Amino acid sequence: MSDTTISKRIPKPSWLRVKLPTGETYKKVREIVSEHQLHTICESGHCPNMGECWGEGTATFMILGNICTRSCGFCSVATGKPEPVDPFEPVKVAQSVKLMNVKHAVITSVDRDELKDGGATIWAETVRAIRHQSPGTTLETLIPDFAGKWDNLQQIIDVAPEVVSHNIETVRRLTKEVRKQAKYERSLEVLKRLSDSGIRTKSGMMLGLGETKEEVVESMDDLINVGVKVLTLGQYLQPTPSHLPVFEFIHPDLFEEFRVLALDKGFMYVESSPLVRSSYHAEKHVK
Repeated sequence: MSDTTISKRIPKPSWLRVKLPTGETYKKVREIVSEHQLHTICESGHCPNMGECWGEGTATFMILGNICTRSCGFCSVATGKPEPVDPFEPVKVAQSVKLMNVKHAVITSVDRDELKDGGATIWAETVRAIRHQSPGTTLETLIPDFAGKWDNLQQIIDVAPEVVSHNIETVRRLTKEVRKQAKYERSLEVLKRLSDSGIRTKSGMMLGLGETKEEVVESMDDLINVGVKVLTLGQYLQPTPSHLPVFEFIHPDLFEEFRVLALDKGFMYVESSPLVRSSYHAEKHVK
């Protein structure tokens, strides 16, 4: 790992090959999604683990539209002026969760900085709606930072999902380049407030953007110090040529080294390998 960035594209190594999704549960969920035109970030984000997660009864839904008010250097979600909030979205998502017989639902969203509540009201109503229609479904919410407006964050705390995740995405030094409108310290404060409330917290990072090994370890310490219990580490993959380039592909052995180190530091659960994404094995993180 290094501390500089480059623009030259490098070929993907063999360990990033993805197996085609199979299995009866996956096929059934795929048919339901297609027939009812349901929206999951699993499909729209081309997640490499979609087949495995669906086979385990886990799916990730994105709320508050598909246009983000921020322009992060790693993310392929469109940036611009979002559509008006759909007040019926919480019920629609809850119906989708029930229809797909989802055992563990992960809910995420775009950033809606133009809204006074940052979308927090829809977030809270979605959690309540899912619990009403599918009381046996456990929940993880992968939330934005709500621009540091803590009254909005409190709405998430009040509905108390089983797991609340907020990704720092990268190390402190690279945050301004990777997450242009975000702040490293603000993300840590989000996680601290969640942890202090008694909620199980989770965060994730992408590797291969030019961070050093020492910086990754420093970020682990920062997360442990604010009470984070679950950590995910995965390989950054450039979604389009206009996004940040991959600086390097991190070998699986180093991911395993980070996994062992993170567990030694006190994380309860760690997912660390090239194809890991934030919601990978999410159903295990509630146990």
